[in-house]
Formats: sequence, C-alpha cells, structure tokens
Amino acid sequence: MEAMRRLIPWTLLIASCLAEFNVTKSEGQSSCRASLGGASESETHKALILQLNPNENCTWTLGRPENKSVRVIFSHFQLDTNGSCESENIQVFDGNSTQGSLLGKVCSKNDYIPVFESSNTLTFQIVTDSARVQRTVFMFYYFFSAGISIPNCGGYLDTPDGSFTSPNYPNSHPEMAYCVWHIQVEEGYKIKLNFKEIFLEVDEHCRFDFIAVYDGPSTTSGLIGQVCGRVKPTFESSSNSLTVVLSTDYANSYRGFSASYSSIYAENVNTTSLICSSDKMRAIISKSYLESFKYNENNLQLNDPTCRPQVSNVVEFSIPLDGCGTVKKVEDHLITYTNTITHSPSPASEVITRQKHLQIIVKCEMEHTSTVAMMYITEDDVLQNQSALGTYNTSMALFESNSFEKPILESPYYVDLNQTLFVQVSLQTSDPSLVVFLDTCRASPTPDFASTTYDLIKSGCNQDETCEVYPLSVHHGRFRFNAFKFLRSLGSVYIQCRVFICDSGDRQSRCSQGCVSRRKRDISSHKWKADAVIGPIRLKRDRWAGGNSGFQNQMPGEVTQSQPISSLHLFSFLVLSLNVMAVAVVVVRRFVNQRTGLKYQQLQDY
Repeated sequence: MEAMRRLIPWTLLIASCLAEFNVTKSEGQSSCRASLGGASESETHKALILQLNPNENCTWTLGRPENKSVRVIFSHFQLDTNGSCESENIQVFDGNSTQGSLLGKVCSKNDYIPVFESSNTLTFQIVTDSARVQRTVFMFYYFFSAGISIPNCGGYLDTPDGSFTSPNYPNSHPEMAYCVWHIQVEEGYKIKLNFKEIFLEVDEHCRFDFIAVYDGPSTTSGLIGQVCGRVKPTFESSSNSLTVVLSTDYANSYRGFSASYSSIYAENVNTTSLICSSDKMRAIISKSYLESFKYNENNLQLNDPTCRPQVSNVVEFSIPLDGCGTVKKVEDHLITYTNTITHSPSPASEVITRQKHLQIIVKCEMEHTSTVAMMYITEDDVLQNQSALGTYNTSMALFESNSFEKPILESPYYVDLNQTLFVQVSLQTSDPSLVVFLDTCRASPTPDFASTTYDLIKSGCNQDETCEVYPLSVHHGRFRFNAFKFLRSLGSVYIQCRVFICDSGDRQSRCSQGCVSRRKRDISSHKWKADAVIGPIRLKRDRWAGGNSGFQNQMPGEVTQSQPISSLHLFSFLVLSLNVMAVAVVVVRRFVNQRTGLKYQQLQDY
C-alpha cells in the first residue's frame, strides 16, 4: 500500500500532462528511432536530437497548451546531401494530421534555418531515402503567449547607417526570444554589417543561441552566416536589404550582441550620382572619373572644407541639409538645398595649374510631398546634368498618452471600444524648420484600403466627432480619436495618413492654411507621396473570441457553465482510481520479476 500511495501522485501528474500537452505518435508508425517526446506540466519548452534511419516514414503530432502558440526551430540538421527534397524531408503541417495546411519542409537543400509558428497543433511527417548516411536533426520548440512582445526585439531599420543591439544589452539577453531586424537602404547600395560584440552560448553548430544573417528582405532570402559564442564577424549584402535574426533558448543567457551597419555604393558609377532624402544629400563620385582628370579625392571639399567624404570603391559626400555650408532657400512654396563640391589645388600649385577647374553643384528641390534632385558639373567647357527623385522619410506610431513619450510597440495592438488612441506621424530630417501637416487621415478594415474607408481628417478638417488634431509641431503631426470597429467585418482597423511638409517660416504654405473645406487648384494637384500606415488595431475581445485563432470563446478568469461534480461523484472517482492503481502495481511487479532484457534508446534532451 505504501508503494501504491507513492505512485498515485506520479500517475495523476502523468495523466494531466498527457491531457494538457497531447504529444503523441501516430499508430502503426514504429520505425522512427526518436520521438518528439512529452513535457511535464511545468515545462514550456524542449530540445531534441532526432537520429534517423534509412527508409523512415513516420508522423508525429505536437499539441500545445490552451491559449498558447508554439514555435519550432530546426537550428541544425544533417540529412542526405545527395538526396532530393522529395525523397527525404521533414514536412510540417498546421493541424493534427497531414491533411492540414503545409507550413513548409526541412531538407538538405534549405539555405536558411527553418522556423515554424502556429496557434494550432503541429504535425511532423518524417521521410528518408534508402541511402545509408548519418542523419541528425536538432530541433527546439517552446510555447509562448501571443501578443506579449519583448521590448527592442527586432524592427525595421531604413536609415543609410545605424546601430542596434539585442534586448537588455549589455545585460543578459531574454530567454526564448526570436527577434528579427529588417535592414533596408536606398537602391544602388549594399549593406555592410559589423558586429562590435557577440557574447552567446558556445556551441560547435550554434544550435542553442545563435545569430543568423540573411542576404535579402526575409528569413528565407539565403543564409550568409550563423554565428554564436564570442566572435566579431562582418557581413556584406549583395543588395540593398539584409535580415538579422537572434534566437535564444531557455538556458545560459549572456550579454547578447551589439552591431552597426553602413550603406556602401554597389553600382559601377561612371561619373557622378546624387540622392536626396529628408535629412541629407548623398553625392557619389567615381574614383576612375576623378583619375581621368588626375584629381585626388583627398583634395575634394564642400562649402565647409571640414566636411570630409567617405572613400571606398567610390567617393561619397553625405551632406546634411542644415550643415557643411548647405544653403537653404524658400521660394514659391519650394524648399531648395544647395552645396558645391570643388577640388582644392595642392599648396605647391597655388600659383598656376594645368588642370581644369572642377565644380560640382548639388541641388535638391523639395515641393511639399515630393522631392526632386538635380546635379550639374562645370569643368570650364564641360557641362553635365543629372536628376533624381527622392522621398520624405515618414513613420506613424501609436502612443500611450498625449505626452507622446512612450510609443506602443505591440502589433497587433488590442484596445477597448471608445478607448482614446494617440497617433503621431514623424518626419526624419535634420532640418529644424520643417513642420508636418496632417491633410487627410482615414481608417479601413483592410491594409490595402480598397474596401470600406472612414475619414477621421479630411483637408485638414476633423471629420470624426471624437477626433482632435494637435497644433503644428516640429517634425511631428499629432491627433487623437476614440477607438471603434467596422460593422460586418473583423475587428481590425488600419489607419493611413497623407501629410504635407512645409517650412515653418512660409506663411502662405499649405501647412499654414489649416482646415480648408474647398481646395485651391494648385494644392489639389500635389502628389500623395508622404503616406504612413499603422495597424492592425484590434478589440481586446477579439484576442480571445472569434477570428482564426482556434481558441475557445472564453476570457481568462471566466468559469464555463458545466455540470457540477458532486461529492459522491468525486468519491467514486477516487475509489476507481485506487482500484486502477492496485492493478497497476501488481502488473508492474510481475513485469519486473519476469523482464527479459528488452533494450531501449533514450532520447537526448537539452
């Protein structure tokens, strides 16, 4: 009886685990040597090594706790390199069978780290070919609460150069984090990524904690490198986009990483090129072009000779709109920025020269929402003209209060009906005299704004009774409104705003006119360039009810109405459990006394 009493808690615990996590193996599939394994009630994660044989064909199902999502990462795998993806692979299905949607597959041809996420049960189908080679797959899965984000975990970086770190750096990085940074610079540039420090868990194959760098805009663009431990690598993209991933497991948290990036010109520049943006002008000059006139790049200078170029495969001047001698001019609602690049002679040639005089005039014209660039070069009798089109760099975000200090990073953001939302459109520029004017802001239940729309602001005038626009502020346009939802549609709401950029000193600009019920002709012809979009914003009840989540329609803390369990039923259940336990003890004792030396292979957990 003492042994039976000791077994009762363990049996109840195992039964609850099987009911909660439901990690099972399909019937009739006994050839696989490794199992996805179960988890105890307190476990929210598991790391597995799968050792696979030739001619495997088995299916595994991985359940998940209620109101949780699951993420599965195949951080290292070794399959038959000579086999095809059709004959040897691991397919992942969204659902409890192979009839569900195919999320993707793992095979030897993958040039990225496969990662799968779902708020549903996952099914894995493992198939190997007949080749007798070593096959090892390391996978790590964990459950997490959807909607709960880690601060500073990933984001979009679109400036010409910048820096970013792992969450909490230089303190220990969070456990079970999956952060994705998308870096994109202007067309015609490549990205050079430099890690100042990486301090992650050391592993030969970087299976546990790692940084993955992809050559493109997504995590399937082609893996450049997967690193961990203590290294300081440098990577270079082949285009104007790069993706960086940080993945961590549940143990051994260290400092993480600190990285910086810069954009370098990728194309072959025959002579010169000019790019205008909201905060600077970028003039690129070919080194071979300078050498043809026997010019030294070290003798090039701007109106302010202390501003020096960056020399790589080209000579590049990064010219701020409010510095380095840049001249600003406002005329007829046009804002123009001009600077000049000249070649200063060496001290030994101050009296005479046999070189042509080089003068490169760079000029950016900005008209409200559009930007036009123009460049021309004078070399005595040689004149060249180039033009380019630039755009304003704007972004839009929700904030917690009217102080606009703490942006809301959650996506989607769940709100209550009639909750006050604070919205800010920001302009990234170095010119302190520019202001942002909210011309039109509208809402839609879809991100393409192709269906139903609802005006919050139109022609600078409030259209919604709860909407209030704040006074003009340097580089920011701000307003607030009360949350609502669209009838006969999902609870998502997207917000899109068109803005005008003006000089604060221009009293005749569109920004100074404010609310205009009837547009003037010259204003109506302006292009809609500086658009910003945020969303989705969703009602809090949509997090739990309806939608495609597959969760039960029950809020946390609610009690479902079910049949009450009486004391008699509880007593009967306990008696039945004790009888089952007694039989189990007898069977176990008999099995131990008569065991015949059966062998088993233990699965390696980390």
